[in-house]
Amino acid sequence: MPGKLLYAQSGGVTAVINTSAAAVIATARAHGVRAYAARNGILGVLREDLIDTGKESAAALRDLAHTPGGAFGSCRYKLKTPEADPAAYARLIEVMAAHDVRYFLYNGGNDSADTALKISAYAKRSGHELICVGVPKTVDNDLAVTDTSPGFGSVAKYTALSVLEASIDVASMAESSTKVFILEVMGRHAGWIAAAAGLAGQGPDDAPHLILFPEIAFDEAAFLARVKATVERVGWCTVVASEGLKNAAGQFLAEAGGRDAFGHAQLGGVAPVLARLVREQLGYKYHWALPDYLQRSARHIASGTDAAQAAAVGRAAVEYALAGRNGVIPVIVRGSDAPYRWKIAPAPLAKVANHEKKLPRGYITRDGYGITAQARKYLAPLIHGEAYPPYDTTGLPRYVKLKNAAVPRKLAAWAQP
Repeated sequence: MPGKLLYAQSGGVTAVINTSAAAVIATARAHGVRAYAARNGILGVLREDLIDTGKESAAALRDLAHTPGGAFGSCRYKLKTPEADPAAYARLIEVMAAHDVRYFLYNGGNDSADTALKISAYAKRSGHELICVGVPKTVDNDLAVTDTSPGFGSVAKYTALSVLEASIDVASMAESSTKVFILEVMGRHAGWIAAAAGLAGQGPDDAPHLILFPEIAFDEAAFLARVKATVERVGWCTVVASEGLKNAAGQFLAEAGGRDAFGHAQLGGVAPVLARLVREQLGYKYHWALPDYLQRSARHIASGTDAAQAAAVGRAAVEYALAGRNGVIPVIVRGSDAPYRWKIAPAPLAKVANHEKKLPRGYITRDGYGITAQARKYLAPLIHGEAYPPYDTTGLPRYVKLKNAAVPRKLAAWAQP
């Protein structure tokens, strides 16, 4: 099937999303297919704001593979159903037809898989030849079907390393200073990132001493008793808390009251809530940290496994598209734990879209504050290996800024509602 390939990035970016992007573009080039990118995800398609990746040099693409952030811009935009917003779908097809786009690859998580699936079905009904393929990524590791999500291995490595290093610092000052350190990590409904923090220690007195998962209802009295007992036994205490921590009534401890573009609750910070409890109820000196964007943009300490998987799903997505596999997404299939073996296989977008993979209860210790041997067996291979970016003479990584040359518009401006 002739035509161009259009790639776009969606949702929260990861340390290795551009690794997938570079693989998509390089694979398309190898097949002689011209690749465009949409600026700011699906919004770029609606606005006919497209980028000609053919203007980028081979050297720029090599540097793109180790550059964090979304090189073409991302977005949080919930595409409604065709019945609810027929004009948006008509516009998407109009733009793709105007630029002879026959392959659409959307790099994102659950909601992005849903978007690709909707566009695939609509294009088929409208008679426009379009192959839609998802490209998986999310730091939350909550995508269904796939063994792990590209982006998670790197944030897991960053989290475990941060807990290890910060805890060494706290231990050295605990005699006369900080007794409790609280690290808040991402994870609205699934505690995968919080669980990864458990890789920092092995023994019962190793940090993190408490991990608070969104899958386990927060018990204030039990939490305070555990912190107190840890400080009395070890001399200090490191706590890792998921941003999505909820009480027994199912309410977020740190809900700020707003909603994002996907309809998800905006969370205001669980670490300061926990820190206040520690101060008011136990009287301990504390410090808390919120790595926020740092945890997902830390390309300097990316997992080698994660980078390899991000590139592999990018290559596979193009191969699937060119082979005419519509409505699929490449997923990671684990072959064995030790040695760790994996492969890429296609899965239906319908089995990934709007599905959420929670942390299994068997991965959480019986007391609800740590990870089990089964969890370690799953998590450990995902942080193996380093994928350091090259450094230049300034002592900083050589991250690329692409030209992002605009494709000339052919249509009238989109009348955004």
